[in-house]
Amino acid sequence: MNPTTGLLGSSVFQEAQVNQWVTWAELLEPSVEQISGAIQGTFKVDSAKFSELVKSLKSSVKVMNEHLNGKQWLVGSSMTLADVTVASILTPAFQLVLDAGFRKGMKNAGEWFFKCISVPEVIKAAGIIQPCTKALKPAGDAPAGKAPSAKNEHADDDLNLFGDDDNEAADVKAKIEAQKKAKKVKKPVIAQSLVLFEVKPVDDTTDLDQMAAAILKLTGDGIYWKSGYKKEPVAFGIFKLVIGVTVEDEKVSVDDLQEKIEALDTMVQSVEILAFNKI
Repeated sequence: MNPTTGLLGSSVFQEAQVNQWVTWAELLEPSVEQISGAIQGTFKVDSAKFSELVKSLKSSVKVMNEHLNGKQWLVGSSMTLADVTVASILTPAFQLVLDAGFRKGMKNAGEWFFKCISVPEVIKAAGIIQPCTKALKPAGDAPAGKAPSAKNEHADDDLNLFGDDDNEAADVKAKIEAQKKAKKVKKPVIAQSLVLFEVKPVDDTTDLDQMAAAILKLTGDGIYWKSGYKKEPVAFGIFKLVIGVTVEDEKVSVDDLQEKIEALDTMVQSVEILAFNKI
């Protein structure tokens, strides 16, 4: 994944948090599928079980709501894979059972979901998503002793995953219209390369960590060094340094960067390119 996208967070710690939320969502997915299937009539479940599933789901969303207190996104200050995955899995739940009344009490979670589905890339991929105003019930669910009404007989016709118009819908529609009217500017595709350098020290007394620190200081526009590096044995107790960098092709010359590393002549004996991959 391109390191500049930020979808995995901006640090190793944030990447771990992203993975935690992805796992959290995957654990909820079976319950969401059962609830959705029961409402659409593709999954048989009794009323008690359905209520239990919805109650458990709402409890989980409450945890997320508390986590989002004072935050705009699940991890860090921008949208990550955590938001994309959680919002994707919870979309049917917001369309079917997490109604306006529930969202009013879970303001953080509700606002976060609307923020996710208002992202232009999400609208382009999934269309306009509208949460339900009122929670729906399982298909064919009717009071004991009463036959299903004509409306229930045509439950599939009444099932509207885009919900009814309300204040929330108006807000979303207004944002979407504003985005359509805004001037669309295509972001240019930035050609990049991933380069692995093999750096050999002058002798076995060279501190490779010190050498790596010196190399990581060779910064500039379009240069993104990998924070990790490897020490690999050469011979006679001498180790070499393997370090990677992503460069923007239009801004950075790999040959020039190689020469700058070689210029660290008090520590470096030779520099070779192990890999040069376009990304």
